[in-house]
Amino acid sequence: MKNFGLALAVALLSSSAALAEVSVQSCNRTVEFDGVPQRAVSNDSNLTEMMLALGLQENMVGYTGVSGWRTLDAELTDKVAVLPELSPKYPSKEVLIGADADFYFAGWNYGMKVGGEVTPETLEPFGIKVYELTESCIHLGEKPKVSMDDMYNDLLNLGRIFGVEARAEALVQSYRDELTQFKAGLKTSDTPLRVFVYDSGEDSPFTAGRYAMPTAMIEAAGGTNVLDTLEKSWARVNWEAVVEANPEMIVIVNYGEVTAEQKREFMLNNPAFAELDAVKNDRFVTLEYAEATPGPRNIKAIKKLAAAFWGN
Repeated sequence: MKNFGLALAVALLSSSAALAEVSVQSCNRTVEFDGVPQRAVSNDSNLTEMMLALGLQENMVGYTGVSGWRTLDAELTDKVAVLPELSPKYPSKEVLIGADADFYFAGWNYGMKVGGEVTPETLEPFGIKVYELTESCIHLGEKPKVSMDDMYNDLLNLGRIFGVEARAEALVQSYRDELTQFKAGLKTSDTPLRVFVYDSGEDSPFTAGRYAMPTAMIEAAGGTNVLDTLEKSWARVNWEAVVEANPEMIVIVNYGEVTAEQKREFMLNNPAFAELDAVKNDRFVTLEYAEATPGPRNIKAIKKLAAAFWGN
């Protein structure tokens, strides 16, 4: 009986240890966790909203990279009110270390720069684990074309990291079901609507390419990104490429000092764009920053796009 009891205790301890250890794929790395992060930091509004959508605010010590550019969804501000913003833009390594962070949820060009001061490698010696936004992995090498699964993958991985798998799975399934039901009733045309994403810039536009979330959202709404062949996520292009593609609809991303209305007026009043179908017919739709980037607002944003594209 003593031997049986000892064996049972060992088995229970081994089982407990196995449950405590989690590994997830983060871009080209496997990240292992031997416990649930207790002092997490998220960067950017959309990544912070992912954390909040999973109810993880009690595991967070703060967030970064929001007020320097944009604001949080009004529906979620109450949840984040108890958390400090540690840096208005990208945090320095010192900011994260000073907050005694044990986890950083960011992405490439979403709080980290390739070869920059803050990376998984530079934070590892300080015990700060990093999970990278899936959409941003293209900055490190090849990845599949963007899809809604990029966003779902991040929520599911966060669920595993923070021990709320069931919550994450339920949330993702609700998104999948909502989108499937919506698309089943969506009335479009046989030819996808030609769409250009205008993020910012007058001399040369900053736009969404093949690996940026708006491409997947536009397709879900019955359109096609006219710069789908651009082997980038978010990047600058020449206006000539936009004119040649002749979009029928322009999606404006609203954030920063230049308002969505100012961006629209720039295109409407520039003779270079006068012959674009979207300009001639004044067909514009605005997405807020957190709607256009991977996060909890993507499904509602697809519905907004479809309403502008097809009137349903």
